[in-house]
Amino acid sequence: MSTRKKVLAEIAPAGAIRAAVNMSNAALVRWDDQAGALVGPSARIGRKIAEQLDCGLSLIQYGSAADILAAADRGEWDIAFIASDASRADRFSFSPPYMSVKATYMVREASAFRTVGDLDLEGVQIASARSAAYTKQLERTLEKATVSHTDSPAAAIDLLVGSQCDAAAGLTEFLVQMSERISGFRLVEGAFSEIPQTIAVHRRSTHASAFFADFVRGLNGTAAGDGDLAGDCEENLP
Repeated sequence: MSTRKKVLAEIAPAGAIRAAVNMSNAALVRWDDQAGALVGPSARIGRKIAEQLDCGLSLIQYGSAADILAAADRGEWDIAFIASDASRADRFSFSPPYMSVKATYMVREASAFRTVGDLDLEGVQIASARSAAYTKQLERTLEKATVSHTDSPAAAIDLLVGSQCDAAAGLTEFLVQMSERISGFRLVEGAFSEIPQTIAVHRRSTHASAFFADFVRGLNGTAAGDGDLAGDCEENLP
């Protein structure tokens, strides 16, 4: 059996790849009304994968990484565009990063907090989605402030709006969008984390795991070592 057929047997047994995408960060993927389709690095890479494997593609939209992880147990997807995280390694295999995204805080406009470092104080409560990769990094980084877990990035914003915390953590692009929709809030300067975005497959998909490792490295041979292929994806993928 050829390598292509082995990969397809693992991730597209019905002839089409079901690819999970995280709609909470427009820097990765978003719906474009003019194009009438999903656009962004995750969408473009998904289409490139389908083209290279000569198979169909179904981009399945989820509201958060937590939703994608929950859907894995229900067998809803074959590959997923999610952040790599050591706590997920027992369930999934991750490709090298195809890009990285930053995470920061949103606070009230009148807040005294100006930079990321300002918030690590005793008594400061930061709301953050419990299953997000940046939350795990945040918990390892904070020395004095505490994290209040929520079910989703949007729920963290709700706690901030309801004055139930001092800040909401989230991916920068998502927080920018929310601050534009909700008056009276702003982002602080800086980022507390840069999260590598990868292509994940179930650990049983060994041939697909090897394929995606080579695929991402080959997206741009000249920049494959820099860990951030976002710009190359924008220019090189259809």
